[in-house]
Amino acid sequence: MDMESASSVVLQALTQATSQDTALLKPAEEQLRQWETQPGFYSVLLNIFNNHMLDVNVRWLAVLYFKNGIDRYWRRVAPNALSEEEKTSLRAGLITNFNEPVNQIATQIAVLIAKVARLDCPRQWPELIPILLESVKGQDGLQQHRALLTFYHVTKTLASKRLAQDKRLFQDLASGIYSFACSLWSHHTDCFLQQVQAVDQTHALSSLERTLLSLKVLRKLTVHGFQEPQQNMEVMGFLNAVFERLKQFLECSRQVGPENPCREKLEKTIILYTKVLLDFLEVHPCAFIPLIQRSLEFAVGYVFTPAGEGLVFERFTVQCMNLIKTIVKNEAYKPCKNIEDSKPESLEAHKIKTAFFTHPTLTEIGRRLVSHYFLLTEEELAMWEEDPEGFAVEETGGDSWKYSLRPCTEVLFLDIFHNYSQTLTPVLLEMVLNLQGPSNVEDPVQLLMKDAVYNAVGLAAYELFDNIDFDQWFNNQLLGELQVSHHRYKLIRRRVIWLIGQWISVKFKSELRPLLYEVILNLMQDPDLVTCQFLFLNVSSPVDDFEFRTEQFLPYLESIFSLLFQLLQQVTECDTKMQVLHVISCVIERVNIQIRPYVGCLVQYLPLLWKQSEEHNMLRCAILTTLVHLVQGLGAESKNLYLFLLPVIQLSTDVSQPPHVYLLEDGLELWLVTLENSPAITPELLRIFQNMSALLEMSSENLRTCFQIVNAYIYLSATDFLQNYAEGLCRSFCNLLKDITNEGQVQVLKVVEVALKVSPVLGAHMFQPLLPSVFRGIVDGERYPVVMSTYLGIMGRVLLQNASFFSSLLTQMASEYNQEIGQLLGGVIEMWVDRMDNITQPERRKLSSLALLSLLPSDNSVVQEKFCGIINICVEALHDVMTEDSDTGTLKDCMLMSHFEEPKLTDDEEPPTEQDKRKKLLALEDPVHSVSLQQYVYEKLKAQQALMGDQGFGALMETVDTEIVRQLQEFLQGL
Repeated sequence: MDMESASSVVLQALTQATSQDTALLKPAEEQLRQWETQPGFYSVLLNIFNNHMLDVNVRWLAVLYFKNGIDRYWRRVAPNALSEEEKTSLRAGLITNFNEPVNQIATQIAVLIAKVARLDCPRQWPELIPILLESVKGQDGLQQHRALLTFYHVTKTLASKRLAQDKRLFQDLASGIYSFACSLWSHHTDCFLQQVQAVDQTHALSSLERTLLSLKVLRKLTVHGFQEPQQNMEVMGFLNAVFERLKQFLECSRQVGPENPCREKLEKTIILYTKVLLDFLEVHPCAFIPLIQRSLEFAVGYVFTPAGEGLVFERFTVQCMNLIKTIVKNEAYKPCKNIEDSKPESLEAHKIKTAFFTHPTLTEIGRRLVSHYFLLTEEELAMWEEDPEGFAVEETGGDSWKYSLRPCTEVLFLDIFHNYSQTLTPVLLEMVLNLQGPSNVEDPVQLLMKDAVYNAVGLAAYELFDNIDFDQWFNNQLLGELQVSHHRYKLIRRRVIWLIGQWISVKFKSELRPLLYEVILNLMQDPDLVTCQFLFLNVSSPVDDFEFRTEQFLPYLESIFSLLFQLLQQVTECDTKMQVLHVISCVIERVNIQIRPYVGCLVQYLPLLWKQSEEHNMLRCAILTTLVHLVQGLGAESKNLYLFLLPVIQLSTDVSQPPHVYLLEDGLELWLVTLENSPAITPELLRIFQNMSALLEMSSENLRTCFQIVNAYIYLSATDFLQNYAEGLCRSFCNLLKDITNEGQVQVLKVVEVALKVSPVLGAHMFQPLLPSVFRGIVDGERYPVVMSTYLGIMGRVLLQNASFFSSLLTQMASEYNQEIGQLLGGVIEMWVDRMDNITQPERRKLSSLALLSLLPSDNSVVQEKFCGIINICVEALHDVMTEDSDTGTLKDCMLMSHFEEPKLTDDEEPPTEQDKRKKLLALEDPVHSVSLQQYVYEKLKAQQALMGDQGFGALMETVDTEIVRQLQEFLQGL
């Protein structure tokens, strides 16, 4: 690309590409895309974004195209890679000067320089770091800042490389520049502190920006630049200096008020200091040991003593708590159970922690966590009043909640309580004892304290198992608190419900559950939405628990389900609807078919909710899960939902529709249970299978469910299904078998096996293209046992139930192998006998025996040659299936089924699905379950004897081992 003529053309295209007019925008983007691979294009872009006279948007776009080009064409092995000559020129041009006036563009240039550095520094670009350091030392303020910004991005990028060789290169770099980075940081920090004292806001902000950037560089060098940082005095000196600087910056925050332009960056810098400590602790726990004492003194001092009052802000408190928590639970700081096996570093760290966490210190931390940090704030209480549902969502784990102070304090409380439970248990129990009896509704402080203490008891439920008689506490205290109806007591009613939910799976007598269900129903008179939400979200705790008894819950089912449905309609937040749907799903799953009388309203409401949730895919996932349980509960009656259900399945499993990314897994499960509970095929249900071809092509983790769906269709209506879709399925299966694991291969083959079991003639005809490969697998002696077992199962079905098809297949394969039919048959029988041990399922072993016996009577010399092997297999199978009849004392085939009976179920057992019933009816016609192996062997041997005569048959029997003959005679005795 000629630079002179190209510049104006590229500039024009970039200008048009920034236009809002699509008529200009689209052609310009296409033209730029074509130029991406043209030599000289990136040199033109470099000249454009370095020309400060041009439009900012055009320059911005030029930087972005350059940055994308690095990803695509900078590597030597990339298609259309940039030439080495152009790359050399570009590298030089990127660091000619650091004077970009626009902050956003400066940041993008720094990022793209870092991208090139990741690939080329230091080997192809040794001058980068020296030039950056020289520019950082310069007196020009803008140049200094831009060079420092670039220095940070380069350091960050190089530190992120993970290959051993790259790590060593970064460590070499770190050791060479660490002293300079420390002095740079120290200089800018001192400047900032002096300027704050002098109330020089403009210069203070500039110095603070440089302090922040140099500290970011030091963070990367300190954490990733040294293999054994504890051996480097400068590194340890910097880390110790962090504590002093943090104190100075926190004191400085008194002078820098909320309106001060430095305030935001000051808080960022304080947080960055804590990140240095946390990162170093995570990556180098042993090197951090000398800092444990100071870290704990610092963090505990600011968070749990008056020293922090007026200084700390929420995010800083969170970081301090994270520092304490990480030290407390760090595995490297815990000695082994056998002290002699412990590392010296672990013993040293444990000694420091033990010396710090004295009884008074732990008591103060425990009390302050509960009595100060667990208290609901005025803002939270106001939110409860103004937006009760929003408050409930936050309390149960909303997005902003995850990053707020409350969850951090709760996690710290749990970790400290777990590690120091002997000290903290009496402290918490004393706090509980001091709050016995109903609290004064006129005393908000007492109410907030009780809420906080109950929160602590709920969080520590597992730790307090042996210290609290929760059943007694429930009867004597908590039950009474739930009955206090005063408006202000809603705080405690909500917390008690939550507390019971925490303890119910830990220590709660099942005999008390009916009383709990009564309380839940009575509390629904509470008009407060937050209490109702907590109430119902905790219904799932007793319902989900392994000690749940259906018969205890049934008297309350109608009322609770009705109220759940009312709550689902009442709430508006997406998260809340999902939580309520989860509880509804739990209830339906537990009571199963007994839900049927009560689901009418829910069934009518779900289509509306589905329509309203078009933009909320996670809510739709919750609806799909509820529908899964609903279909299982309704059984065959779920056919009445098809008008809504089938379009939902259609959308959720259509990979051409964007929502499938979220809905596919749950949609497939719904599809499967719908088929399993369908009483009969419908045209609409059959039509949905059009989605399957694309799903099979994806070969995703959902493939197993896809195969189950195919099987369910075959069980439901083999004729309709196979006639419509077998041809396409065969193509998909053939493609899958080219590149699939052995386990996946078995799943494919099982579909064919099911089709042959349900409809031997139609199944063989429809899956005819797959059967030659099965035959080859047997003849060639497939090495993977499970695959071989499945091959033999398929061929057993064909031989036993579709002999004419087997004969034509044998003829086809004999031609392929260029063998006589008899010779090939003999090889198949021999391999079958030899690999019988691969078959572990008794049903398949019996099937193999029946199949090989079906070759008798025969005057074929090959079959007679293999007679011994066939009899051996039959005797093995007889050992598998023959058991003694307890009534008559005679031997009988345990696999025989004579009639279908509906099973008698207990309350906790799930009723059979429609598919289970179909399988049972099918089994009645299956030779494996309808033909006595003992009788079949006897009849086939008699027929062979009649064909050959006594003498010939006797000679044939002499080919069989005498012990096998003896066992055979025992099995056939009495026939």
